[in-house]
Amino acid sequence: MATEFFSHLKCRECGRLYPKKAIHVCEFDFGPLEADYDYNLIRSQISRARIESRPQSMWRYRELLPIDGDPTVGLQVGFTPLVKARQLAQALGVKELYVKNDTVNYPTLSFKDRVVSVALSRARELGFKIVACASTGNLANSVAANAAASGLKSYVLIPADLEASKVLNSLVYGTNVIGIHGAYDQVNRLCSEIAGKYGWGFVNVNLRPYYAEGSKTMGYEIIEQLGWKIPAHTVVPMASGSLLTKICKSYQEAVRVGLVEESHFSIHGAQATGCNPIALAHKAGTDLIKPQPKPNTIAKSLAIGTPADGYYAVNVMRKTGGSAEDVSDAEIIEGIKLLAETEGIFAETAGGVTTACARKLIEAGKIPRDEPIVLCITGNGLKTAEAVQPHLPSPRLIKPSLREFDQLVAAELQGSPATV
Repeated sequence: MATEFFSHLKCRECGRLYPKKAIHVCEFDFGPLEADYDYNLIRSQISRARIESRPQSMWRYRELLPIDGDPTVGLQVGFTPLVKARQLAQALGVKELYVKNDTVNYPTLSFKDRVVSVALSRARELGFKIVACASTGNLANSVAANAAASGLKSYVLIPADLEASKVLNSLVYGTNVIGIHGAYDQVNRLCSEIAGKYGWGFVNVNLRPYYAEGSKTMGYEIIEQLGWKIPAHTVVPMASGSLLTKICKSYQEAVRVGLVEESHFSIHGAQATGCNPIALAHKAGTDLIKPQPKPNTIAKSLAIGTPADGYYAVNVMRKTGGSAEDVSDAEIIEGIKLLAETEGIFAETAGGVTTACARKLIEAGKIPRDEPIVLCITGNGLKTAEAVQPHLPSPRLIKPSLREFDQLVAAELQGSPATV
């Protein structure tokens, strides 16, 4: 049965309304389409108590997601931990810090499982039998896994130089993995052509209005897990910029439907210096995004040189009083190690970007030290282990001898490397 909550698609630029089909661009001004809702109806139906009574997954916020019937893909996705990061807070010199830990999201250990579960649930409603995506890795993994679990055939198109672990984590699900000799932006353009010719359901092309809404669930969960409060500061990694804009939308919607009281919040963006078009635009005080056709960073999941939502991400940061920062590859590695050593969370390179950028924003006074901060950590470190492995020590090797172990411990206590 069709729901009345999700009403139509709407152009972000001119506000024209469109039917709920597999379309993503306004035919009048080429503005992006996004899902819109009957918020008055939702307000009359939703409540904190109703949400809390539901299973602990992202679908507990069902009224604010763009499908017509019951979800059919990814029923166990979401409701990942919000970790109170006391040791990391001490290391960064702040009072109250949380980590939204999507490194343990089901089933492929990244926040992309949120967007894919929405996109594929909607794809099935629209009658698609083949689904696909352009990806820098995590999205490919999620489309492959969730398509396999829901009986859909899938194709994933990726840059040919993607991390080997991410390629493996797509191949294992039996998907069709196509490596493209080119940057992500070239992969994405090809996918637009394929979607037009073959009529497949590309989650981040013709299904993008539905796909993007899944990111909002990270924001809803943060609010609920904080005791129905919006955090003063949220730091979000930026690739296309979509996640940052949807975190903002989730906070605004929670106020609009009466789940939380209105309060001021700032959203901050994090990028790698080797691919930082959104951060550069924000720092320059412009919303004109200058493309970067040749990204050069270990944070490949963020390496989108022509970000589709860059303009909107810049405007969200400006309107909320947020800031943007970017960090070098060396700082990314330090961010990964800092998060792991203080909180026991092994994040992929995007998590190192978020942690390192947060540190720079705090040190620059752009995030106050005495206000609540949430870091959005979006993917598991096992996906990009090869990036950090050269920067870690080798294990010490000894014979199965207590004497040799004693020597090793004694040397460590004396502050010098053991020689055995």
